[in-house]
Amino acid sequence: MSKKSDNTNPFEQLITTLQNFFKDSRSSGILLITCTVISLVLANNEATGDGYLGFWKKEFSLPISFLHLPDTYLLLVNDVLMTFFFFLVGMEIKRELTIGELASFQKALMPAIAAVGGIVCPAMIFLLFNGSAPTAKGWAIPMATDIAFSLGILSLLGNKVPVQLKIFLTALAIIDDLGAIITLAVFYTSSIHLVYLTIALVLVAALWGLQYIKNNSQLPYLILGIGLWYVLFNSGIHATIAGVITAFCLPLNLLAKLEHQLFHPVNFVIMPLFALANTGIALPDNFSAIYTSPITYGVVAGLVIGKPLGIFLFSFIAAKLKIATLPSNTKWLQLLGVGMLAGIGFTMSIFTVSLSYSSESLQIIAKVAIIAASIIASFFGFVFLYYNRMVKY
Repeated sequence: MSKKSDNTNPFEQLITTLQNFFKDSRSSGILLITCTVISLVLANNEATGDGYLGFWKKEFSLPISFLHLPDTYLLLVNDVLMTFFFFLVGMEIKRELTIGELASFQKALMPAIAAVGGIVCPAMIFLLFNGSAPTAKGWAIPMATDIAFSLGILSLLGNKVPVQLKIFLTALAIIDDLGAIITLAVFYTSSIHLVYLTIALVLVAALWGLQYIKNNSQLPYLILGIGLWYVLFNSGIHATIAGVITAFCLPLNLLAKLEHQLFHPVNFVIMPLFALANTGIALPDNFSAIYTSPITYGVVAGLVIGKPLGIFLFSFIAAKLKIATLPSNTKWLQLLGVGMLAGIGFTMSIFTVSLSYSSESLQIIAKVAIIAASIIASFFGFVFLYYNRMVKY
Protein backbone atom coordinates (compact mmCIF):
# COMPACT_ATOMS: atom_id res chain seq x y z
CA MET A 1 0.00 0.00 0.00
CA SER A 2 1.58 3.24 -1.13
CA LYS A 3 1.98 6.09 1.29
CA LYS A 4 -0.19 9.09 0.46
CA SER A 5 1.85 12.16 -0.38
CA ASP A 6 1.20 15.37 1.47
CA ASN A 7 0.20 17.97 -1.12
CA THR A 8 -1.16 20.50 1.37
CA ASN A 9 -0.50 24.06 0.26
CA PRO A 10 1.58 26.02 2.86
CA PHE A 11 -0.76 29.00 2.39
CA GLU A 12 -3.76 26.79 3.19
CA GLN A 13 -1.96 25.47 6.28
CA LEU A 14 -1.37 29.04 7.45
CA ILE A 15 -5.04 29.93 6.93
CA THR A 16 -6.12 26.82 8.86
CA THR A 17 -3.73 27.65 11.71
CA LEU A 18 -5.04 31.22 11.92
CA GLN A 19 -8.65 30.01 11.90
CA ASN A 20 -7.92 27.61 14.75
CA PHE A 21 -6.13 30.39 16.66
CA PHE A 22 -9.10 32.78 16.38
CA LYS A 23 -11.48 30.05 17.54
CA ASP A 24 -9.42 29.31 20.66
CA SER A 25 -10.86 31.01 23.75
CA ARG A 26 -7.32 31.79 24.94
CA SER A 27 -6.20 33.53 21.74
CA SER A 28 -7.36 37.05 22.66
CA GLY A 29 -5.45 36.88 25.95
CA ILE A 30 -2.29 35.62 24.23
CA LEU A 31 -2.50 38.39 21.64
CA LEU A 32 -3.07 41.03 24.32
CA ILE A 33 -0.03 39.96 26.35
CA THR A 34 2.12 39.76 23.21
CA CYS A 35 1.20 43.32 22.22
CA THR A 36 1.96 44.53 25.75
CA VAL A 37 5.46 43.02 25.65
CA ILE A 38 6.09 44.49 22.18
CA SER A 39 4.93 47.92 23.35
CA LEU A 40 7.18 47.94 26.43
CA VAL A 41 10.19 46.79 24.39
CA LEU A 42 9.69 49.43 21.70
CA ALA A 43 9.12 52.19 24.27
CA ASN A 44 12.34 51.38 26.10
CA ASN A 45 14.60 50.77 23.11
CA GLU A 46 17.05 53.59 22.37
CA ALA A 47 16.46 53.36 18.63
CA THR A 48 12.65 53.24 18.71
CA GLY A 49 11.60 54.69 22.08
CA ASP A 50 11.13 58.36 21.22
CA GLY A 51 9.50 57.62 17.87
CA TYR A 52 7.15 55.00 19.29
CA LEU A 53 5.98 57.13 22.22
CA GLY A 54 5.77 60.19 20.02
CA PHE A 55 3.59 58.41 17.47
CA TRP A 56 0.72 57.78 19.88
CA LYS A 57 0.83 61.35 21.18
CA LYS A 58 1.19 62.94 17.75
CA GLU A 59 -1.60 65.37 16.96
CA PHE A 60 -3.44 65.25 13.65
CA SER A 61 -5.77 67.85 12.23
CA LEU A 62 -9.33 67.22 11.08
CA PRO A 63 -11.35 69.38 8.69
CA ILE A 64 -14.07 69.47 11.36
CA SER A 65 -11.81 70.61 14.20
CA PHE A 66 -14.58 72.88 15.52
CA LEU A 67 -16.35 69.75 16.82
CA HIS A 68 -13.54 69.14 19.37
CA LEU A 69 -12.97 65.46 18.56
CA PRO A 70 -9.97 63.31 19.67
CA ASP A 71 -6.86 64.65 17.97
CA THR A 72 -4.15 62.09 18.83
CA TYR A 73 -3.83 58.41 18.01
CA LEU A 74 -3.87 57.58 21.72
CA LEU A 75 -7.17 59.40 22.21
CA LEU A 76 -8.53 57.80 19.05
CA VAL A 77 -7.89 54.36 20.52
CA ASN A 78 -8.94 55.12 24.11
CA ASP A 79 -11.95 57.35 23.53
CA VAL A 80 -13.31 56.08 20.20
CA LEU A 81 -12.30 52.47 19.56
CA MET A 82 -12.57 51.42 23.21
CA THR A 83 -16.22 52.52 23.18
CA PHE A 84 -16.90 49.49 20.98
CA PHE A 85 -15.26 47.26 23.58
CA PHE A 86 -17.48 48.68 26.31
CA PHE A 87 -20.46 48.35 23.95
CA LEU A 88 -19.72 44.64 23.45
CA VAL A 89 -19.19 44.02 27.15
CA GLY A 90 -22.36 45.98 27.96
CA MET A 91 -24.37 43.75 25.62
CA GLU A 92 -22.99 40.63 27.30
CA ILE A 93 -24.00 41.98 30.71
CA LYS A 94 -27.45 43.04 29.45
CA ARG A 95 -28.06 39.52 28.11
CA GLU A 96 -26.90 37.89 31.32
CA LEU A 97 -28.96 40.25 33.48
CA THR A 98 -32.07 39.54 31.42
CA ILE A 99 -32.01 35.87 30.53
CA GLY A 100 -28.68 34.54 31.78
CA GLU A 101 -26.68 33.89 34.92
CA LEU A 102 -27.34 37.33 36.41
CA ALA A 103 -31.11 37.25 35.88
CA SER A 104 -31.58 36.36 39.55
CA PHE A 105 -31.59 39.48 41.75
CA GLN A 106 -29.28 37.88 44.31
CA LYS A 107 -26.77 36.76 41.66
CA ALA A 108 -26.83 40.18 39.98
CA LEU A 109 -26.31 41.85 43.33
CA MET A 110 -23.16 39.87 44.17
CA PRO A 111 -20.81 41.47 41.57
CA ALA A 112 -22.10 44.91 42.55
CA ILE A 113 -21.35 44.31 46.23
CA ALA A 114 -17.97 42.77 45.34
CA ALA A 115 -17.14 45.81 43.21
CA VAL A 116 -17.85 48.13 46.14
CA GLY A 117 -15.41 46.13 48.26
CA GLY A 118 -12.88 46.28 45.44
CA ILE A 119 -13.17 50.07 45.40
CA VAL A 120 -13.23 50.85 49.12
CA CYS A 121 -10.44 48.59 50.41
CA PRO A 122 -7.71 49.59 47.88
CA ALA A 123 -8.41 53.29 48.47
CA MET A 124 -8.19 52.83 52.25
CA ILE A 125 -4.94 50.85 51.99
CA PHE A 126 -3.41 53.55 49.77
CA LEU A 127 -4.30 56.20 52.36
CA LEU A 128 -2.73 54.08 55.12
CA PHE A 129 0.64 54.49 53.40
CA ASN A 130 0.21 58.09 52.27
CA GLY A 131 -1.81 59.63 55.11
CA SER A 132 -2.29 63.37 54.79
CA ALA A 133 0.82 63.88 52.60
CA PRO A 134 0.48 65.50 49.16
CA THR A 135 0.81 62.03 47.61
CA ALA A 136 -2.53 61.12 49.23
CA LYS A 137 -4.20 62.74 46.21
CA GLY A 138 -3.63 59.45 44.40
CA TRP A 139 -6.07 57.48 46.59
CA ALA A 140 -8.22 56.59 43.55
CA ILE A 141 -5.33 55.09 41.54
CA PRO A 142 -5.73 51.48 42.81
CA MET A 143 -9.54 51.53 42.69
CA ALA A 144 -10.18 50.41 39.10
CA THR A 145 -9.87 47.03 37.39
CA ASP A 146 -8.64 46.82 33.80
CA ILE A 147 -11.41 44.84 32.10
CA ALA A 148 -9.41 43.94 29.01
CA PHE A 149 -6.31 42.62 30.75
CA SER A 150 -8.11 40.81 33.59
CA LEU A 151 -10.40 39.02 31.13
CA GLY A 152 -7.41 38.34 28.89
CA ILE A 153 -5.56 36.55 31.70
CA LEU A 154 -8.71 34.65 32.67
CA SER A 155 -9.20 33.57 29.05
CA LEU A 156 -5.79 31.85 29.15
CA LEU A 157 -7.37 29.26 31.42
CA GLY A 158 -9.86 28.39 28.68
CA ASN A 159 -12.54 25.95 29.81
CA LYS A 160 -10.64 25.14 33.02
CA VAL A 161 -12.82 27.67 34.84
CA PRO A 162 -16.63 27.94 34.62
CA VAL A 163 -18.04 30.50 32.19
CA GLN A 164 -20.00 31.99 35.10
CA LEU A 165 -16.67 33.13 36.58
CA LYS A 166 -15.91 35.12 33.42
CA ILE A 167 -19.38 36.68 33.55
CA PHE A 168 -18.88 37.56 37.21
CA LEU A 169 -15.49 39.16 36.55
CA THR A 170 -16.88 41.09 33.58
CA ALA A 171 -19.81 42.44 35.60
CA LEU A 172 -17.57 43.24 38.58
CA ALA A 173 -15.00 45.02 36.41
CA ILE A 174 -17.61 47.12 34.61
CA ILE A 175 -19.29 48.19 37.86
CA ASP A 176 -15.82 48.76 39.31
CA ASP A 177 -14.77 50.97 36.41
CA LEU A 178 -18.06 52.85 36.42
CA GLY A 179 -17.45 53.53 40.10
CA ALA A 180 -13.97 54.78 39.26
CA ILE A 181 -15.33 57.01 36.48
CA ILE A 182 -17.89 58.50 38.88
CA THR A 183 -15.10 59.06 41.42
CA LEU A 184 -13.01 60.87 38.82
CA ALA A 185 -16.01 62.96 37.76
CA VAL A 186 -16.78 64.00 41.34
CA PHE A 187 -13.33 64.34 42.91
CA TYR A 188 -10.87 64.78 40.03
CA THR A 189 -12.68 66.67 37.29
CA SER A 190 -11.91 70.37 37.44
CA SER A 191 -14.81 71.36 35.21
CA ILE A 192 -18.03 69.67 34.06
CA HIS A 193 -19.86 71.19 31.11
CA LEU A 194 -23.47 71.18 32.30
CA VAL A 195 -24.92 71.91 28.86
CA TYR A 196 -23.34 68.78 27.37
CA LEU A 197 -24.27 66.77 30.47
CA THR A 198 -27.91 67.88 30.18
CA ILE A 199 -27.99 66.86 26.50
CA ALA A 200 -26.49 63.50 27.49
CA LEU A 201 -29.34 62.86 29.94
CA VAL A 202 -31.88 63.68 27.22
CA LEU A 203 -30.19 61.24 24.81
CA VAL A 204 -30.14 58.49 27.45
CA ALA A 205 -33.88 59.01 27.97
CA ALA A 206 -34.41 58.80 24.20
CA LEU A 207 -32.36 55.59 23.97
CA TRP A 208 -34.33 54.04 26.81
CA GLY A 209 -37.59 55.15 25.23
CA LEU A 210 -36.85 53.34 21.96
CA GLN A 211 -37.52 50.04 23.75
CA TYR A 212 -41.09 51.06 24.50
CA ILE A 213 -42.03 52.00 20.94
CA LYS A 214 -41.00 48.51 19.81
CA ASN A 215 -38.24 49.72 17.51
CA ASN A 216 -36.39 46.78 15.94
CA SER A 217 -33.89 48.73 13.82
CA GLN A 218 -30.25 49.23 14.80
CA LEU A 219 -30.02 52.63 13.12
CA PRO A 220 -31.82 54.80 15.73
CA TYR A 221 -29.70 53.27 18.50
CA LEU A 222 -26.56 53.87 16.45
CA ILE A 223 -27.41 57.53 15.81
CA LEU A 224 -28.35 58.25 19.42
CA GLY A 225 -25.34 56.27 20.69
CA ILE A 226 -22.95 58.35 18.56
CA GLY A 227 -24.61 61.52 19.80
CA LEU A 228 -24.29 60.33 23.39
CA TRP A 229 -20.61 59.54 22.88
CA TYR A 230 -19.99 63.02 21.49
CA VAL A 231 -21.68 64.97 24.29
CA LEU A 232 -20.05 62.81 26.99
CA PHE A 233 -16.64 63.33 25.39
CA ASN A 234 -17.15 67.08 25.58
CA SER A 235 -18.83 67.07 29.00
CA GLY A 236 -15.72 66.04 30.95
CA ILE A 237 -17.00 62.50 31.63
CA HIS A 238 -15.17 59.55 30.06
CA ALA A 239 -16.81 58.98 26.67
CA THR A 240 -16.55 55.17 26.65
CA ILE A 241 -19.39 54.98 29.15
CA ALA A 242 -21.65 55.73 26.15
CA GLY A 243 -20.98 52.19 24.92
CA VAL A 244 -22.26 50.61 28.12
CA ILE A 245 -25.33 52.88 28.31
CA THR A 246 -26.28 52.24 24.68
CA ALA A 247 -25.87 48.48 25.13
CA PHE A 248 -28.12 48.46 28.18
CA CYS A 249 -30.84 50.24 26.19
CA LEU A 250 -30.84 47.70 23.34
CA PRO A 251 -33.73 45.20 23.08
CA LEU A 252 -32.81 41.53 23.38
CA ASN A 253 -33.64 40.72 19.76
CA LEU A 254 -30.79 42.95 18.55
CA LEU A 255 -28.11 41.68 20.93
CA ALA A 256 -27.12 38.37 19.31
CA LYS A 257 -26.49 39.82 15.84
CA LEU A 258 -24.51 42.80 17.13
CA GLU A 259 -22.42 40.65 19.49
CA HIS A 260 -21.52 38.35 16.61
CA GLN A 261 -20.58 41.30 14.38
CA LEU A 262 -18.35 42.95 16.98
CA PHE A 263 -16.68 39.96 18.65
CA HIS A 264 -13.70 39.49 16.30
CA PRO A 265 -13.06 43.18 15.47
CA VAL A 266 -13.02 44.05 19.17
CA ASN A 267 -10.92 41.13 20.40
CA PHE A 268 -8.43 40.90 17.54
CA VAL A 269 -8.13 44.50 16.30
CA ILE A 270 -9.26 47.01 18.91
CA MET A 271 -7.83 45.28 21.99
CA PRO A 272 -4.34 44.71 20.49
CA LEU A 273 -4.28 48.39 19.44
CA PHE A 274 -5.34 49.33 22.95
CA ALA A 275 -2.45 47.33 24.43
CA LEU A 276 0.09 48.83 22.01
CA ALA A 277 -1.09 52.38 22.70
CA ASN A 278 -1.39 52.22 26.49
CA THR A 279 1.51 50.11 27.70
CA GLY A 280 4.24 52.09 25.96
CA ILE A 281 5.79 53.51 29.14
CA ALA A 282 9.43 54.60 29.30
CA LEU A 283 10.86 52.93 32.41
CA PRO A 284 13.37 54.99 34.50
CA ASP A 285 17.04 54.01 34.82
CA ASN A 286 17.13 54.59 38.59
CA PHE A 287 14.54 52.60 40.55
CA SER A 288 15.69 53.58 44.07
CA ALA A 289 13.19 56.43 44.39
CA ILE A 290 10.43 54.08 43.28
CA TYR A 291 11.24 51.36 45.81
CA THR A 292 11.10 53.76 48.75
CA SER A 293 8.07 55.84 47.72
CA PRO A 294 4.81 55.62 49.71
CA ILE A 295 3.05 55.86 46.34
CA THR A 296 4.56 52.53 45.35
CA TYR A 297 3.56 50.91 48.64
CA GLY A 298 0.03 52.28 48.38
CA VAL A 299 -0.52 51.30 44.75
CA VAL A 300 1.01 47.81 44.98
CA ALA A 301 -0.64 46.96 48.30
CA GLY A 302 -3.93 48.47 47.17
CA LEU A 303 -4.10 46.46 43.95
CA VAL A 304 -2.45 43.20 45.04
CA ILE A 305 -3.91 42.96 48.56
CA GLY A 306 -6.77 45.45 48.72
CA LYS A 307 -8.59 44.23 45.62
CA PRO A 308 -8.91 40.52 46.48
CA LEU A 309 -9.46 41.34 50.18
CA GLY A 310 -12.29 43.79 49.48
CA ILE A 311 -13.96 41.66 46.81
CA PHE A 312 -13.81 38.45 48.85
CA LEU A 313 -14.74 40.05 52.19
CA PHE A 314 -17.74 42.00 50.89
CA SER A 315 -18.95 38.98 48.89
CA PHE A 316 -18.57 36.63 51.85
CA ILE A 317 -20.49 38.96 54.19
CA ALA A 318 -23.25 39.41 51.58
CA ALA A 319 -23.59 35.64 51.20
CA LYS A 320 -23.64 35.00 54.95
CA LEU A 321 -26.32 37.66 55.38
CA LYS A 322 -28.21 36.00 52.48
CA ILE A 323 -28.22 39.29 50.58
CA ALA A 324 -26.57 37.71 47.52
CA THR A 325 -25.36 34.33 46.28
CA LEU A 326 -22.28 33.02 44.49
CA PRO A 327 -22.51 32.51 40.71
CA SER A 328 -23.53 28.95 39.83
CA ASN A 329 -20.75 26.35 39.43
CA THR A 330 -18.23 28.54 41.26
CA LYS A 331 -16.57 28.19 44.66
CA TRP A 332 -15.14 30.62 47.18
CA LEU A 333 -11.52 29.93 46.27
CA GLN A 334 -12.30 30.67 42.63
CA LEU A 335 -13.90 33.97 43.63
CA LEU A 336 -10.74 34.80 45.60
CA GLY A 337 -8.71 34.09 42.45
CA VAL A 338 -10.92 36.43 40.44
CA GLY A 339 -10.34 39.05 43.14
CA MET A 340 -6.61 38.65 42.54
CA LEU A 341 -7.06 39.23 38.79
CA ALA A 342 -9.12 42.32 39.60
CA GLY A 343 -5.87 43.76 40.95
CA ILE A 344 -4.76 44.34 37.37
CA GLY A 345 -5.15 48.11 37.25
CA PHE A 346 -3.49 49.38 34.08
CA THR A 347 -5.62 51.69 31.92
CA MET A 348 -7.94 53.48 34.32
CA SER A 349 -5.26 53.51 37.03
CA ILE A 350 -2.73 55.08 34.65
CA PHE A 351 -5.36 57.59 33.51
CA THR A 352 -6.01 58.51 37.15
CA VAL A 353 -2.29 59.18 37.69
CA SER A 354 -2.31 62.16 35.34
CA LEU A 355 -5.24 63.66 37.27
CA SER A 356 -3.68 62.98 40.68
CA TYR A 357 -0.16 64.32 40.22
CA SER A 358 1.15 67.23 38.17
CA SER A 359 4.78 66.27 38.90
CA GLU A 360 6.28 64.07 36.17
CA SER A 361 8.52 62.28 38.69
CA LEU A 362 5.51 61.29 40.82
CA GLN A 363 3.66 60.18 37.69
CA ILE A 364 6.54 57.89 36.69
CA ILE A 365 6.64 56.34 40.18
CA ALA A 366 2.90 55.69 40.13
CA LYS A 367 2.93 54.23 36.61
CA VAL A 368 5.81 51.86 37.35
CA ALA A 369 4.02 50.78 40.54
CA ILE A 370 0.85 50.08 38.52
CA ILE A 371 2.80 47.93 36.03
CA ALA A 372 4.51 46.01 38.85
CA ALA A 373 1.25 45.48 40.74
CA SER A 374 -0.57 44.36 37.60
CA ILE A 375 2.15 41.82 36.77
CA ILE A 376 2.05 40.45 40.33
CA ALA A 377 -1.77 40.29 40.30
CA SER A 378 -1.74 38.58 36.89
CA PHE A 379 0.76 35.94 38.00
CA PHE A 380 -0.80 35.07 41.35
CA GLY A 381 -4.35 35.25 40.01
CA PHE A 382 -3.57 32.92 37.11
CA VAL A 383 -1.60 30.42 39.21
CA PHE A 384 -4.19 30.44 42.01
CA LEU A 385 -7.09 29.83 39.62
CA TYR A 386 -5.15 27.19 37.68
CA TYR A 387 -4.48 25.09 40.77
CA ASN A 388 -8.01 25.61 42.08
CA ARG A 389 -9.78 25.08 38.76
CA MET A 390 -11.29 21.76 39.88
CA VAL A 391 -11.84 22.77 43.51
CA LYS A 392 -14.74 20.95 45.23
CA TYR A 393 -15.15 23.14 48.30
